[in-house]
Amino acid sequence: MAITKYRTWACVAAAFLGAVSAAGATQAQAGAGTKGRFEWRSSAPLITPSNAGAQAYSGLKDSSVVYFNGAYHVFMTTAASDGWNMAYARFKDWSEAPKAEVVSLKPSGIGPGYRAAPQVFYFAPQKLWYLVYQGGPPLYSTTANIEDPMSWSAPKPFFAETPAAVKNAAGEASWLDFWVICDDVNCHLFNTDDNGHLYRSQTPIGRFPEGFADTKMVLTGARDDIFEASMHYKIAGTNTYLTAIEAISPRGRYFRSWISDRLDGEWRPLADSASAPFAGSANVTFDGPAWSEGVSHGELVRSGHDQTLTIDPCKPLRFLYQGLASHPPGTDYINLPYNLALLTATGPNPISRLCRTPVK
Repeated sequence: MAITKYRTWACVAAAFLGAVSAAGATQAQAGAGTKGRFEWRSSAPLITPSNAGAQAYSGLKDSSVVYFNGAYHVFMTTAASDGWNMAYARFKDWSEAPKAEVVSLKPSGIGPGYRAAPQVFYFAPQKLWYLVYQGGPPLYSTTANIEDPMSWSAPKPFFAETPAAVKNAAGEASWLDFWVICDDVNCHLFNTDDNGHLYRSQTPIGRFPEGFADTKMVLTGARDDIFEASMHYKIAGTNTYLTAIEAISPRGRYFRSWISDRLDGEWRPLADSASAPFAGSANVTFDGPAWSEGVSHGELVRSGHDQTLTIDPCKPLRFLYQGLASHPPGTDYINLPYNLALLTATGPNPISRLCRTPVK
């Protein structure tokens, strides 16, 4: 989540290239040259500053979501006159989301002050929930009970000092929107910098959350093409990982995407243009009036809740995103009326085509 001035959004025509994924040993291999568009349908705003407990906020942003114990658990950034912090909501069905109470996390161990861009997952080896967020550097809190929003521990940093790789020419830290995903061997921490770069650090899974090192740039491009809010997933039943990163152009924020067979491997373009994006104004229709231009910071709904961040290609993708409602020109960034809503993929797409019937 950028905390700099608000920028308008864009839609620039460009070519779309599909990509290939190697399927797992128990599955048929995806054919080379997999192509196709993503298409989405958006709900009306579901979690808004009019939700119970949220009236003090100008906007709700940067959602992270898991489904656990029969309920969706949503964490989000709150924007208010006193700055940025985080909140939590829980509901059993998306139809209940508009009535879900938004609970501030300030009274928890996380405390007041600048806290933003949460990411939540269950780290199975330790039987703990982790909430990853930014407070300048990447921070984390833990709890054994995700259903108790007051149980989160005090913030701890992942790094003792800022890696040289993410320092700008003036020697200042330039990193945000932190995201952790683990494979069988390592945990990887990704971040963007609002300036055309995606970085990755890693630590052995047995050392997590300590030991992150080897920070390096893994994608680079124009500032507006690799901007912020990267998200990373394992595609179930395959040896394929998905990365999506928010980009900017004049008609709206949108997400570009890449795939790889390794989290530390080479990322190949999947749907990476404003005219044929992973998700954006070019491929989203609305239930009712179109209320948001573009698609911004959020998270796909996972098939599980652990540190592997797995999505199921055999079920329609769902994406809880932040949309921007209409507002007067010149509105201060912190006062922009962001709301959370749900995208649902419609029709076949490059991820659904990786669904294969298991070999019996």
